[in-house]
Amino acid sequence: MRRQKKFYAWGYADEDLSADEIVPWEAEIAQRYGLDGFDVTPPPRPEEITLRAPRVAPPPALQPIVRTDHLTRLEHSYGKAGFDTTRMFMRSVPNPPDAVAFPDNEQDVVRVLDWCDSIGATAIPYGGGSSVVKGIEAPAAADKVVTISTRHMDKVLEVDPVSHAARIQGGIYGPAIEDQLRDSPFTMRHYMQAYRCSTLGGWIATRSGGHYATLYTHIDDFVESTRVVTPAGTLETRRLPGSGAGPSPDRLFIGSEGILGIITEAWVRLRKKPTFRASASVRFKDFFAGADAVRDITQANLYPANCRLLEAREALPGIPWSSEEAVLVLAFESADHPLDAWMKRALEICADHGGVADAGADDENAHRSGAAGAWRNRFIRAPHYGEHAVARGILSSTFETSMTWDRVRDFHQKITAITRDTIRRVTGRDGTVTCRFTHVYPDGPCLYFTFSGILDKRRQLEQLMEVLSTCTAATVEHGGTTTHHHAVGRFHRPFYDKQRPELFARALRGAKRELDPKGMMNPGVLIDP
Repeated sequence: MRRQKKFYAWGYADEDLSADEIVPWEAEIAQRYGLDGFDVTPPPRPEEITLRAPRVAPPPALQPIVRTDHLTRLEHSYGKAGFDTTRMFMRSVPNPPDAVAFPDNEQDVVRVLDWCDSIGATAIPYGGGSSVVKGIEAPAAADKVVTISTRHMDKVLEVDPVSHAARIQGGIYGPAIEDQLRDSPFTMRHYMQAYRCSTLGGWIATRSGGHYATLYTHIDDFVESTRVVTPAGTLETRRLPGSGAGPSPDRLFIGSEGILGIITEAWVRLRKKPTFRASASVRFKDFFAGADAVRDITQANLYPANCRLLEAREALPGIPWSSEEAVLVLAFESADHPLDAWMKRALEICADHGGVADAGADDENAHRSGAAGAWRNRFIRAPHYGEHAVARGILSSTFETSMTWDRVRDFHQKITAITRDTIRRVTGRDGTVTCRFTHVYPDGPCLYFTFSGILDKRRQLEQLMEVLSTCTAATVEHGGTTTHHHAVGRFHRPFYDKQRPELFARALRGAKRELDPKGMMNPGVLIDP
């Protein structure tokens, strides 16, 4: 039996934070903002939310794979961002999909798209539903909407042990990939916070960023070839390790966000499961001392698997908000060789910038203890706090961008100041802002900002959107990207329009006209048809 997800928030219906996690978290936030407590809104029940009647009826041949029941439509209405959970807590779902199709194979995908074409319906591809950018919700102007979930297309079809690659269906969830590779010496090892509830096809469509902080950072680095069903026909690219034969057709679909078709299969690169590990956490007096060390590590071509610089007050328990200290979580891994030399050199670089390694550094189990372990546990549990923040009117959200090393300090200071000023202006209270590096490159990092504060529950959604939109706009206005790895969706679309060249947008519209002549695939994401 399928494990039921929460329709209103991240995760599964049978899991939640424990009281031992909620009570100290709630107390710390109340103390930080000078509150006596919180008025807690209970989570919504399905029957509390009214959905309009379905505007479509599947033909008899498709009825076995198309559902129009209340809970299925509710579950596929929104993604998992804070504004999605807020709308669910408001019991507000004005534009749900009319039907949700669950194709079992590629031919079913073709039949569903043909049906959408025949009735003039908008088709929205749906992987795991973990979007945080309004990438999978129905556009308000759509007359009929059919969401197409690929979750039944969930197999590792073929493994090439010589070339270290696998042919995998697009609807497979992250853990299922590793489960089906368990008896092999291989792993895909593309992890991210949404790993449990996201799919290979979704990763490719949104250019997801994964576990590796350097070198193999994005799904782009894993894809050998793709197979895509479009309204104009099925397209399969040639499987090769590399090619200089013109613009890459795979690149057209990596990051296409469902506007061109549905990714049904892909050949992806695998790696042998790591057997050698070295981990450490290093303290710095402030964020920029740590940033200088991280820059030198990346430019030394050491390629650590993990190289995340965090403000200590965000990463570690018991650190006062006045602290400027930073901590670097550092790890190397290999299936081939010991890593002592790599870690030794990285720690030498850290020491050159005043970094002090925690006790137990250079230990393969260090990632489970000390500062690294504390951050790891907090990172894994973080998404589950989202619904509890919404229930209490707590402002808690993130945005991510990237910048070249020469401008990092100035950019960080400007975006931090804008975020603090915006929270104060919108909510009438001071808030908190922290930053971390999630991915690092020889020419710059991904800066991932987390902000929090207290909202007026009567204006909760409005205030959240104003703060988030203002801060996201600022990243583009000051030369960064509107998103490093969260995709564009409908939320980032206004900022993406300012970032990408208009001539490129015209070229992308031309591709959409050829592959989706009627403009029915996820309209409004990336471009207008």
